[in-house]
Amino acid sequence: MLAILGGTGLTNLADLKITHRQVIRTPYGEPSGALLLGNIAGHELMFMARHGYGHTIPPHLVNYRANIWALAAQKASHVVSVSAVGGIDPRLVPGTLVMPDQLIDYTYGRKHTFFDTTDQRVAHMDFTEPFSPELRDICINAASKSSIDVKSGGVYAVSQGPRLDTAAEVRRYAYDGASMVGMTGMPEAALARELGLQYVTLAVVSNYAAGCGDNLQRIEGKTVYAALERTMQRVRSFLEQVVICFHD
Repeated sequence: MLAILGGTGLTNLADLKITHRQVIRTPYGEPSGALLLGNIAGHELMFMARHGYGHTIPPHLVNYRANIWALAAQKASHVVSVSAVGGIDPRLVPGTLVMPDQLIDYTYGRKHTFFDTTDQRVAHMDFTEPFSPELRDICINAASKSSIDVKSGGVYAVSQGPRLDTAAEVRRYAYDGASMVGMTGMPEAALARELGLQYVTLAVVSNYAAGCGDNLQRIEGKTVYAALERTMQRVRSFLEQVVICFHD
């Protein structure tokens, strides 16, 4: 089954006909909220708001292990994660939708693995390609069918948050090869891989990153949220088409 993890700006799916709300207990504590199960265009789907349904959980305090474990426990096989990012590459203007194919992890102190006890064999998971090529292809096909422009490829730098980055930090990310920066891609992607879930990120560019574009001096929060609000209808339309293509 396909699952969608909603990020900043996406705490609900307007077209989701909810049939059941499932509260999940996990060995890793409480997930961000109840799992919503329902259907879009007649196809089954599950949805969870990463930051809680009131958007109250900051990126560094999200219980990523509980969220991913809960999805897997309810038989999710594929996960589309929606994340707001700042554009570093000048082509990633606010309002752009992009599906990165690589990431760099700059986070620290997060519970980042299920393999953290000494009563099991050490596991070294391959993470050469952090995002599922199969699911990315489905998503890119959905974008084509819905005539929604979704750029394919790019490197997602994952910063710690919850503060935004300095201009110098963004220059470092650019030097390292990053084209966008957000706060939730890791450890989410790695945890999904550890449980065998096919995982991709739909990055929603809400603003230029610090020191880029028109944000040379500061980033205005009201501008960020206004850009997200303008973009979310396209995101919802795209996700509906992803659901349809996933079941074709």
